Amino acid sequence: MFQQSVPRTNLESAINIAELVYHAIVRNVRKTHGNAVMSILVNMLQSFIFVIAFYVMFSVLGLRSAALRGDFLLYLMSGIFLFMTHTKTMGAVVGAEGPASPMMKHAPMNTVISILSAALGTLYIQVLSLFTILFIYHAAFTPITIEDPIGAFGMLLLAWFAGAAIGMVFLALKPWFPTFVSIASTVYARANMIASGKMFVANTLPTFMLKMFDWNPLFHTIDQSRGFIFINYYPRNSSITYPLVLGLIFLMLGLMGDFYTRKHASLSWGAKR
Repeated sequence: MFQQSVPRTNLESAINIAELVYHAIVRNVRKTHGNAVMSILVNMLQSFIFVIAFYVMFSVLGLRSAALRGDFLLYLMSGIFLFMTHTKTMGAVVGAEGPASPMMKHAPMNTVISILSAALGTLYIQVLSLFTILFIYHAAFTPITIEDPIGAFGMLLLAWFAGAAIGMVFLALKPWFPTFVSIASTVYARANMIASGKMFVANTLPTFMLKMFDWNPLFHTIDQSRGFIFINYYPRNSSITYPLVLGLIFLMLGLMGDFYTRKHASLSWGAKR
């Protein structure tokens, strides 16, 4: 009864890891509220408030004419949902359980499962919020048409992947430079309010302004998503390859950093935070 059962085949190992990730995802979803449904509703409310705030701002400033031809709210949501998915995923990964966390004292648990559950839990909440809000808008207000829904959803996944990869780098640095990581991740998230390009169309930017934004992977995913959503928009100043390659590079750096950090884990790190 005191022996731990060890999976004997690759299939059993995969099932065991999937079960651990599932329970960790449930734990992460319920962090914001004891009730999982309320946790999802809170996130939906945040997305709804973002959309309404930007709609009012664009209307008051008279910027609606500068948007794409098509559904204006769909134009706003294409930027807001990718922005929230990217920044919330990065924040969730940065806040994931580290090697010195008490959760790591449980034998099956490790930092990879913690990171994976944080990223997948955020994706689950964001995707559910996205489909719910789009359904309500489509059914209750006006029918919407998305030219290439699979491509548009792919850009959402790419924004999520880039956010998780950047969060991995911050997480690997966190035990060594906790104050710097806290400030840097907050600055990056706040800078994306402007640098993500969700408030303007990339094709209308002059070259000198484009150079201020094209470093940002989220800028590329938002612009490309609008190319998939609207039939009359073709993104010329952004790329799908750039955020994908950048995400892979950051993911490898984050995994190497996490591996090195785990080898030097110390319980005294908890006193630095």
